[in-house]
Parts: sequence; structure tokens; C-alpha cells
Amino acid sequence: MKIHEYQAKALLRSAGAPVPEGRTVSSVREAVSAADSLGYPAALKAQIHAGGRGKAGAVRIVHNKSEAEEAARAILGMTLTTAQTGGTGHTVSRVLVEQGCNIEQEMYLSVLPDRETASIMIIASRSGGMNIEDIAAAAPEKIIRVAVGPLTGIQPFHLRQAAFGLGLGGAQFKQFTALLERLFRLVITNDLLLAEINPLAVTAEGNFIALDAKMEIDSSAMFRHPDLAELHEPSEEDPLETEAAKHRLNYIRLNGNIGTMVNGAGLAMATMDMIKQAGAEPANFLDVGGGASEEMIENGFRILLADPGVKCILINIFGGILRCDVLAAGLVKAAGKVGLPVPVVVRMEGTNVKEGRKILEESGLEMISAVDLADAAARISKVAGKA
Repeated sequence: MKIHEYQAKALLRSAGAPVPEGRTVSSVREAVSAADSLGYPAALKAQIHAGGRGKAGAVRIVHNKSEAEEAARAILGMTLTTAQTGGTGHTVSRVLVEQGCNIEQEMYLSVLPDRETASIMIIASRSGGMNIEDIAAAAPEKIIRVAVGPLTGIQPFHLRQAAFGLGLGGAQFKQFTALLERLFRLVITNDLLLAEINPLAVTAEGNFIALDAKMEIDSSAMFRHPDLAELHEPSEEDPLETEAAKHRLNYIRLNGNIGTMVNGAGLAMATMDMIKQAGAEPANFLDVGGGASEEMIENGFRILLADPGVKCILINIFGGILRCDVLAAGLVKAAGKVGLPVPVVVRMEGTNVKEGRKILEESGLEMISAVDLADAAARISKVAGKA
């Protein structure tokens, strides 16, 4: 679960990390009032669950009341589209107004679980800000990585390794190591999948301050954090993903035109790979799981058809716990309610496959049957090309 910058900074503040003074507002009048109260210069920052706001003009520095009003009018209500929002963008309904800082340097700092090394990874760089991705690609030697064992936890030598890697000494060394230790414990305590400070600014006075913050909480651990669950904001999520979650379906929307329904995450990934190898693009990841019922199949099919980008559908089921006849019955039930406005290719194998195929044949539905996964990918690619 992603949270807003102002929410992430509230967590940082509660952990004792330095953050600018700020207020969240939802109107131009409130924004101007907040900027007047905090003093100028001030920063107005759109609050959405995506990065790249600065490049999109949704982060503005203002130096007086007139500029504050102009910036607030421009940001509030805008449809913000960045590399992370997708094609539809996000409508800005909330702005964070913050006190300005005299910035001497911008650094980068993050802590996150790393599956490749089975560790909690500290990532830092003396170069931060909007172009951190470009820096990581062009000059990877500028990125410092410190792997911390999850069983031993963070130790003083980890803190020193990160601070020395950044070339810090004296008072800055002490400030940074204290901040890093607090950030690490915040990640562990709250089951965070990511805690990122970018930029981590060094002021003209030599102090560190978190100018921006991004956090993501492990949704599977939310039962341990009812207070964090209250930070959830469904309006920031894709409505189809929100609908799928209500029906216990694992659904992620993508940018292709072939809707997919598969049982099992591994098979779903393989199906998407086959679609791409066939020269087409999947529109989603939809794993209905091994224990899917007719109702779940029906809801999954309905969600696929609700995506206007879906021009055809590939259903790939290996019958095990989810029997093929249950799948077929769910498809027939769904088609009876919403119809079949797009071509559908079905590949079924496994438990009760004969019964499942019979149900589809007797339904009178015009579904294209595939022999195996390669055949299914070829057929759906051909259908998508025509669509």
C-alpha cells in the first residue's frame, strides 16, 4: 500500500527524523494562508501516489502571496500525468505546503527489502533529486549499497559503511548515522517495502532534512498495523484493481490490449511472456488463484471487460484445485450477464477438462479453443492484430 508524501513525513517525524514544517490543504485559499503562515519562500507540492511531480510542474517554489495563489490554482485540480501514473493520470485534490529551505546539496537515501540478497538494503548517493534514475544508470559507482541481515539487524558498522561511502565526517557523520538508524527501524517496525528520502537535503547550515519522502507498506502485514491501514486512499488506486481486491482477485492493470485470466502467479507470468513473444501486449495480470469459485471467475471476467483497452481475452487454466468445469460454468454465467463483446481464446488442461469443454460447447458461446499455451498465444496474437 502506497501512502502520500505528507503521510510518510508524519511517520518520519514520529521517528525523530528531520522534516520541513508543512501543512496539507485542498483549496487555493488554504494554500495561500498556509504559505503566509509558514513564510516565504515556500514549496507547494501535489499529493499523488507517483513520482516525477517536479518534472510535470506539480512542485513549485513561491516567494510571495501572489505566486502562492498562482501556483495553487495551477496545481489543484490538474490531471497529473507522469511516468508512474499511467496514461490516464491522477487528479490533484490535495497540496502539501512546506517551509522553504536553503539547500546546499541534494543526496539520496532509501531502505528496502532486497529479495536478490535476502537482506534489508540501504541505498545512498551523494547525488539525489529528480534525475536519480539517470545517475544510477549512467554512473552506478555513485550508488552506495549496504546489505543488512534481517536476523542481526542494523549494526554500527553498517551505519559507518554508508556514511563513509558518502564521504561524511564530523557533525554530519553523526547526524546522518542517527537518521539512517531511525529510518531503518521505521522500515522494520512498520513492515515497509520501501522508505525513500529523495532528496535528502544538506542545508547551508550543514544540517540534514528530508525534503521528499516515499513509502510503501506491505499490504499482507496490514493486520499488524490498523493505524497504518487508516492511511489507505482508494481514490489513488486504479478502480478496477480496487474492485478486484473486493473479490479476492490478484489483478494488476497494464497497458496492452489482451486481457488475461490465469490460475497461479507463475502460470500468469508465463502467459504474459508468451503473449509478448508472439508480438502482442497483455492488458493485465489476473490470477484467480487455485481456489476460485464460479462467482470469482464471473467477477474476474466482468473486470476484464470493464477495461476499455481490452480488445480480446486469453483464458489459460491448468485445472488442479480450480477444476476446469468450475471455470467453464463461471465463464458461461458471466457471459450470460455481460455478453461476449470481444473475442475470447480458452486453453484448459487438467482436472475435469472434458467436462469443462463440454460445458463451453453446449453453451453456444463463440469461444476459440486452443490446444496448448503456444497455440493459445499464437491465436490470441492473431485475434489482437485483427482487433
